[in-house]
Amino acid sequence: MGLAILLGVFFGTVILGLPVAFAMGIAALVTFAYEGFPLLLTFQRSVSGISVFSLLAIPFFVFAGELMMHGGIAKRLVTFASALVGHVRGGLASVNIFSSMLFGGISGSAVADISALGSILVPVMKERGYKPDYAVNVTVTSSIAGIVIPPSHNMIIFAVAAGGGISISKLFLAGVIPGILMCVCLAVAAYVIAIKHEYPAEAFPGWRAVGVAALGAIPGLITAVIIVGGVLSGVFTVTESGAFGAIYALLLTFFVYRTLDWHGFKTAVISSVRTTSMVMVLIGFASSFAYLLALYQVPTKLSEFMLGISQEKIFVLLMINVMLLVLGMIMDMAALILICTPIFLPVVKNLGMDPTQFGIMLLVNLGLGLCTPPVGTCLFVGCAVGKIRIEETLKTIWPFYLAILSALILVTYVPAVSLYLPNLLIK
Repeated sequence: MGLAILLGVFFGTVILGLPVAFAMGIAALVTFAYEGFPLLLTFQRSVSGISVFSLLAIPFFVFAGELMMHGGIAKRLVTFASALVGHVRGGLASVNIFSSMLFGGISGSAVADISALGSILVPVMKERGYKPDYAVNVTVTSSIAGIVIPPSHNMIIFAVAAGGGISISKLFLAGVIPGILMCVCLAVAAYVIAIKHEYPAEAFPGWRAVGVAALGAIPGLITAVIIVGGVLSGVFTVTESGAFGAIYALLLTFFVYRTLDWHGFKTAVISSVRTTSMVMVLIGFASSFAYLLALYQVPTKLSEFMLGISQEKIFVLLMINVMLLVLGMIMDMAALILICTPIFLPVVKNLGMDPTQFGIMLLVNLGLGLCTPPVGTCLFVGCAVGKIRIEETLKTIWPFYLAILSALILVTYVPAVSLYLPNLLIK
């Protein structure tokens, strides 16, 4: 009965329009009251959930990304990408995807990617004769590269949700190949569509121009090197690397590029505080919610149920992916990471799947949910930037969905895709 109350209150409040974080908090509070536990336990579990040192890296990652977005780094990355890949058929689509891969590796945020790159590239693509829905579809789907390519604060959330036994360094390395693979799949889809619609190719500016553009982009890319390289080398902890990355981003945009003014700095601070607050509240209440799920043995029962249906690893992983895809359409990504990780991780462990591989599979899967209705944050932001209705994009976005699903299948069933680099570089 307690589990029914927990889930009933949660889904009921979500349907009524309450934010997922508060829905989990209220559901936990009501269930604790039903079980006769002290109501103070809800807040104790919530506070203990965010009293994790590695979570301090999240505000630093977010702040570094915001500084990059408001400090003009995106324009330099677009210039570099345009010089390098703009000459292929439908070149601006390739520029869009390649820029997302570069900027996503710095900001770690899909929404920041769309806001920074979309506002630059979508209007240009429309001016060059690309259909608005095509421009928005490329921007929206490629933005989720920032979720998989390190540094990504979602990887930290996953590590915390998994109980802290997963190396963030391994997660960072594990996300590199899948992130690049996903962008390659999207580039192929964009190229095929570009040929069909006879979209133009940009003129190749010459290798000298490529070199000049690279020199302008390299200082920004070093941000990711500082954050990821510091963690992998053991020089910094994840939190320390995030702090150094934020300091470097501030110095770079304010003193070197001189593109960050006082207004941009204030906007970056406010956005960072707002995002960090939402994430921390979500993690806190999710801790109370997850405590009750564990109390009612939901992970164990679900594992027994799924393995009772089939012992075949291929089929069980397919079921998990389908469940995650459906949930990703209706719930926020961070909330799903916190809820689904303790539920599905024991299942995949019983199947012999590496937790690091599962983490990347989870991120790719839920990243797709950010691009799907009815709760697709990236889809909403992309349509707002492109000034186009969601209905128009959904008619033509399916090839890009298939591209991401292709990458998801490879990540799910080919362990080397995500585990090759961690196994090679971390002993």
